[in-house]
Amino acid sequence: MNYIDIQQVQKKMNTRIVKNNILKYIFFISTTIGLVVLAALLIQVFTQGLSAINMDFITGRLSTEASRAGIMGAILGTFWLMVVVIPVTIVIGIGTALFLELYLKGGKIQSLIQTNISNLAGVPSIVYGILGLTIFVRAMDFGNIVLAGGLTLSLLILPIVIVAAQESIRSVPQHLMEASYGMGATKWQTIRRIILPAALPGMLTGAILAISRAIGETAPLTVIGIPALLIPFPGGIFDKFTALPMQIYYWTLDSSLVEEYANLAAATIIVLLLLLFLLNSAAIFIRNKFQHRY
Repeated sequence: MNYIDIQQVQKKMNTRIVKNNILKYIFFISTTIGLVVLAALLIQVFTQGLSAINMDFITGRLSTEASRAGIMGAILGTFWLMVVVIPVTIVIGIGTALFLELYLKGGKIQSLIQTNISNLAGVPSIVYGILGLTIFVRAMDFGNIVLAGGLTLSLLILPIVIVAAQESIRSVPQHLMEASYGMGATKWQTIRRIILPAALPGMLTGAILAISRAIGETAPLTVIGIPALLIPFPGGIFDKFTALPMQIYYWTLDSSLVEEYANLAAATIIVLLLLLFLLNSAAIFIRNKFQHRY
């Protein structure tokens, strides 16, 4: 290598170092902006909401008087929503992923279904609200009850759960399945004894994160007509209800008329954030506790 070649190599290296430093600072600034905005949001929410949180607020009923309003009805409504969403999402989502990966491998049909599932994962949530209003509220005449809201939210997160479950199934080493088949096990025995135990931590992690998204969704519930009025506590999936995101939405609107509702909305956000934090922590625990290394 002559002197000119060495100069060119050195010049290229210096250019790459400069580009690397520029990109490093861009990424650092982007991360800092995100953290600052998040910190500002959390500080504002906790500053406004902490003073409003007490046992009367947690256990009380909805009221037209801000000083007497509580969120127990919204908490119970969110709980009953999850009673519908969790089994529907996990059973259908994991079942669909198993069918696509192990029974319908290859071919145009699988490609068509896979493309549609991937596209559905990016559809705006309000579109699912319109779908739920059309099918569950009107066509099936459920009305705006827990069951209709839960099925609508299940449709919203099913594509996410299916994709996460598929990735978990693909992560199972092929030689484990081949060894199972080689010992005479049927496909279902291989799924039950080999694939599901190995892939279940990833499946559950994806499902819990998707359920966390469903808990915080407002647009679909607004479209199907979920109220935030003085309704009785829901006692089952066939009762009318409200939910924590809906309560936050309506109290935020009411805060333009009565300033105290802003504090109630902030307090409800804190409760919702705590619930989401617990769910996300459960997802991390499941992943770290039961994930296998091959």
